[in-house]
Parts: sequence; C-alpha cells; structure tokens
Amino acid sequence: MGKDIAKWKILQSEYLLLHKYMMLRKDKVELNNGHIINDYFVIEKANWVNVIAITDEGKFVFERQYRHGASVINYELPAGIIEEGEEPIEAAKRELLEETGYSGDEWVEYNRAYPNPSSMTNMNFTFLAKGVRKATEQNLEVTENIEVLLLSKEDVRKLLDSSLIIEGIQQAPLWRYIAENKN
Repeated sequence: MGKDIAKWKILQSEYLLLHKYMMLRKDKVELNNGHIINDYFVIEKANWVNVIAITDEGKFVFERQYRHGASVINYELPAGIIEEGEEPIEAAKRELLEETGYSGDEWVEYNRAYPNPSSMTNMNFTFLAKGVRKATEQNLEVTENIEVLLLSKEDVRKLLDSSLIIEGIQQAPLWRYIAENKN
C-alpha cells in the first residue's frame, strides 16, 4: 500500500519469567530503519475465549465477580483460557458450563482479536451461543466466586453505556452485537 512495513529482526531473546500462565520475554530488536531497541518486553500468555450466551427468551448470561488485577468487582461474559491442545470452541463450551452451569445449542465464532499486539502474543476468541439453558450447577475453581446474572439486551446496553463492563476485549463484540441486533 505504499510505505515499506516489515517485521522487526530479533537479534537476541531471553525469558525473564517462565510460568504456566505467563512468560515474560526480553528481546533485542532491529527495526527496518536500522534503529535498535535493547529492551523490548513481550508477554506470552495463553489464548482465551469469551462467550456471548443468549437464552431462547433473549436473556444474556452474565457474570459478576472480583478481578484482583484491577481490584474491581466486574460485570463480564463467561470467559477463560484455552487449555493446551483444546480447540477454541471446546474451551468456550467448557467455560460457559463450568462458570455458569449453562450450555447452548447453536454456536458460532463471532470475533477474534489480539488484546494488545504491541506487547502480548495471545489472541481472544469470542463465541456467540444461542438457545442456552441451565444444564447443571456451577463447577468453579477455588479462585472463582461468580454470581450468574440473566440480563436483557437493554440491561447490557446500560452496563456498556455506564462503563460497568470494563474489559475492552468484551466491550467490542458486545457493542457489535447490539449494533447488528437493534430490534
């Protein structure tokens, strides 16, 4: 399209942190203009999924829970990491069932996005599940204390308008859904 855009050349790379859930890498890189950056930090994390789950009655399955990183109680979509070897759709089905006890009939991949491609390697997949219904009780991890809520589209819109859904990677597909489904 005109300007010469190229990948940076990695001259040196070392891991500063290796953990099951996150790795921190420091790269020495050369830009295509010859400039060298000695300390460029990259966070490697697992890919994860979000689920926009909607019942036959048009209710959105939402969660309310504490998020320690931001120290907030947040409204959010069911979500979680994709385990190694797991397909994104299977992770979405698993997370919805574990966190809320709901399962769905109709599933479609709705959105893909990198949360922060300048310094993070992970991708987020958002799935739309329709015809969801209560199938079982929650099966929560020890770190999870999740309140399950059934919200109308108007309720979701109010939460978005009020900035009470704070995770950007969840806001974008929800705004898209609202724009595409105005009726």
